[in-house]
Amino acid sequence: MNIPIIVLIIVFLGIAIRQIGKIKFQIWQVMLFGAIAVIITKQIALLDALKAINLDVMLFLFGMFVVGQALEKSGYLSHLAYKVFKRAKSADHVVLFILFGMGIASAFLMNDTLAIIGTPVVLLLARKQDLDAKLLLLTLAFAVTIGSVMSPIGNPQNLLIAINGNIGNPFIIFFQYLFVPTMVSLLACFFILKLFYKEKFRNGDLNHSQEPILNHQLAVLSKISLMLLIALILVKIGLVFLEIRIDFRLTYIALIAALPILLFSSKRKEIIQNIDWHTLIFFAAMFVLMESVWQTGFFQNTIAALDVNITSLLMIFSVSIVLSQFISNVPLVALYLPMLLQAGAATKEMAALAAGSTLAGNLFILGAASNVIIIQNAEKKAGETITFWEFAKVGIPLTVVTCLIYWIYISVI
Repeated sequence: MNIPIIVLIIVFLGIAIRQIGKIKFQIWQVMLFGAIAVIITKQIALLDALKAINLDVMLFLFGMFVVGQALEKSGYLSHLAYKVFKRAKSADHVVLFILFGMGIASAFLMNDTLAIIGTPVVLLLARKQDLDAKLLLLTLAFAVTIGSVMSPIGNPQNLLIAINGNIGNPFIIFFQYLFVPTMVSLLACFFILKLFYKEKFRNGDLNHSQEPILNHQLAVLSKISLMLLIALILVKIGLVFLEIRIDFRLTYIALIAALPILLFSSKRKEIIQNIDWHTLIFFAAMFVLMESVWQTGFFQNTIAALDVNITSLLMIFSVSIVLSQFISNVPLVALYLPMLLQAGAATKEMAALAAGSTLAGNLFILGAASNVIIIQNAEKKAGETITFWEFAKVGIPLTVVTCLIYWIYISVI
């Protein structure tokens, strides 16, 4: 009996249902149950479980949560949101601003970063402009996923492909194959959202008002942190573009950006207490469960046993989208990338792997870490949530349409 696979299925169903009788579970609680289950049943050794927790990801998220919490608490994030969205005259404009603004920004600031910073922004917009919070949260989730496709630093799996995929100049290659379909897909997302939430796109002008700065000292530190973050990411882009192999991880960027707040803010204790610890627990638990599943060899053997051409674009998209739901997109790329290289795959196949593994995040909630960050942040800050079925209702057709767009474009270019 393959216990880790059974536990994974139970976790998947648990996140889909999230309520048994009168007891309602949060996503992090379901994932924590899965991790505890495989440890208790000795499907993974305790030392292996601890090693499985990716400290780079945990520290990156911690740093970004600190910056995001400081931006929000100081009022500076609301101040920035006003400057960005004050030109939006209708609900249509707001959705388009989120799609293209957050989407394009996620290609350079990484999708998880925009998920952390963007969630309080869209919740504020929903409250102030009397717009549907679910619509804006879904828009944000889809925007940061689709937008991150076109850059080698847009998400962790793209970075893995850029570094290990034998790609000459990753920025040029990614933009060559993925920029146009990304722009088309963001526009397609707008029309799909409008199809499912037509009644939420209310008519009438929006009334914008600037939010006051709540804590001037913290606002200054938050601004410094944000400038540090952007500057360091530009340095990272330059290093990748010039093919200079320096171990300058995104983790370092996030932690350096958080330093002004952690070192100089009188509110540091309060900020640390109020960051989204539940999401950090979710990720730690997910790493443990996925490592247990990985050790079974179930999915590796399944792919190896398939009597198909693993380098065909259709197969790359299909395998990426399906398996990313079960083992997450980064482990999927870690599994599939060596197989593609061994089979002689070229840059076109690498672009397809980047697109497929990332767009998988739009199918179901568990397909992308950014989805979990957005939903748990929204639940914590405003009691708003998106159920598994609400997400899938829009996510399934969106994934089909966008994958077709990328598949056709990559095939013909």
